[in-house]
Formats: sequence, C-alpha cells, structure tokens
Amino acid sequence: MLDLARLRALHAVSVHGSVAGAAAALGYTPSAVSQQIAKLERETRTTLLERRGRGVALTEEARHLADTAQELLAIVERAETTLEERRGQPSGLLTVAAFASAARGLLPGVLADLARRHPALNVRLTEVDPHLSVDLVARGVTDLAVAHDWDIAPLPAPEGIEQAVIGDDPCDLVVPLGHPFTARATVGRADLGGQRWVCQPPGRVCHDWLVRTLRAAGFEPEVAHVAEENHTIVALVAAGLGVAVVPRLGTGALPPGAVAVPLEPGPVRRLYALWRTGAARRPAITETVRTLREQWTVPPGHPGDLPSVRGLPGAARQ
Repeated sequence: MLDLARLRALHAVSVHGSVAGAAAALGYTPSAVSQQIAKLERETRTTLLERRGRGVALTEEARHLADTAQELLAIVERAETTLEERRGQPSGLLTVAAFASAARGLLPGVLADLARRHPALNVRLTEVDPHLSVDLVARGVTDLAVAHDWDIAPLPAPEGIEQAVIGDDPCDLVVPLGHPFTARATVGRADLGGQRWVCQPPGRVCHDWLVRTLRAAGFEPEVAHVAEENHTIVALVAAGLGVAVVPRLGTGALPPGAVAVPLEPGPVRRLYALWRTGAARRPAITETVRTLREQWTVPPGHPGDLPSVRGLPGAARQ
C-alpha cells in the first residue's frame, strides 16, 4: 500500500518544482523530503526524480503518480473536514500561505489569537509570493491563503476556490524630506513625471502598477533602484535616492528622511482570504477567516471602512 505522507511529498515537489520548495511548504528539511521520495521509489520500483543540473525533474511516471496523489489528498481533506465539523471545534493542522507584508503586519496577531483560543488547532504559516497563492490553494498544497490584488490585476478566482475580503490597504506616495511634493496638500498622477523611482522588480504588481499608471499619464518611469522589501524601498527613499508608492500594511512608521504625501486618486490594494470549496465547512477555515477580518484594522491615516464580505464561510458563496 502506498504511503500517504510519501505521496504528499511527491505532490509537493511537483507543485513547487524542487525538493527545497517542497520542504519549505511542508515544514520538513530537504533531506527528509528526499528520503520520503526515495522510499516511494522503492515501494513503487519506479524512478520518480531525475537529476537536471542542480535540480530535479519528475519522470512521466512521477507526474501520473502526483496527479493521483492530488486526488487522494482531496479525499482525505473531505474526510478530515467532516470529522472536524462533527466535533464542532477548530483542530488539526491548518497550513496558511501569505505574502510578505501580510505575514509581517497581520498574521502574527492572528496566529497568536488562534493559538490562545484554540489549542487543538495547529496553524503553520509560510511566506510566499502573492501570485503563487491561488495555485497553491487550488492544488491542495496549502489550506488557506492571504493574497491581494490591485485595480490593474484582479485576483483570479478559479473553479473550486472561494474567497472573502479581509480589508483594503491604502498606498502612499513616499518622498524624501525636503522634496517639492511635501509642500503640497495632494499630488495628482499627472504630476508624477520626471521623478526617479524606487520600486519592486518587474513582474510584481507594484512595479506593473507604477509603469501602467505613469504611461497612462504620458510618462515613461525612470526606475533608479529595485528592491524586494518595502522596508528597503523606504530606506532608499529616506536616503534621497528616489520616490516610491508603498502599501502601508507591514511597512510601519516611516524613518526620518521619508515623508508620505497623499496621492490622488490614491492606489489601494485589497486583501483576500482564499480556500477550497471542499474545505469551506471546516471550523478551522471558518474561524481563521473570521479572525483575519476581526484583527484587520485599516492602516493608520486611512479613513476607509472595512469592505463587506464576499464568500465568507457561512455566508453566500461566490
């Protein structure tokens, strides 16, 4: 009989494309994942992974087995959901994926609250790029994801995935102290030409928003510096090296030398919780989504209200 834990390891490798990625998602060491795959190869008498340079690739047999593993894991999830629902209390393992600023600015309080109120629930957080979140949930690699979208990049909602709005995260135009914009009550998008910009790498939604917004206003952005983390971006602005558009969540107070100026209209990204339809009845999902919304506070200085629920477990689903 095939071992489910070993099938889970193979499935994770197929999703993440590497042993290291699978290990990070499962909370194992790469060595432990490799051992699981090696045991599965002996059980099946089949070569499942082939060396490709410094990485590995799944054989055709492994891809078929990984597809079967996904079906089996979905069946197990339904069984676990039924048992937890009958108990009526959040319990067991719940894996959560979140993008960096949510993992830093929202999830610590949520996880601490869940641990205090529901000791039988074991929540495991993994920080992932936001564009990966939906696929990780859809493929059963993680139970719940916290993701975001912008007006230029709506969050995809594939079949079998439900979602609820957590809140709106406003973004500020951040400029160096003494910049001419600091003397203005607001800055329009038509005023943004001729600036040196600090932003995230191409392919990130923040970068794409900047490029599209400035081009729509008739400017080609001059990107002077590129950084992954918002803290690094703000530090570069504070040093006088450019201006940036930065979300408030997870960024915290601005350092000396950096000033936030209202941008009109101001960009806002919306945060969502996503989960599989088959797990919607699971108390761990329902309670975690409720806690995410309960813990959300609009970042300082933003007058907006919490948006309404869309697909919250127990409400009408979309």
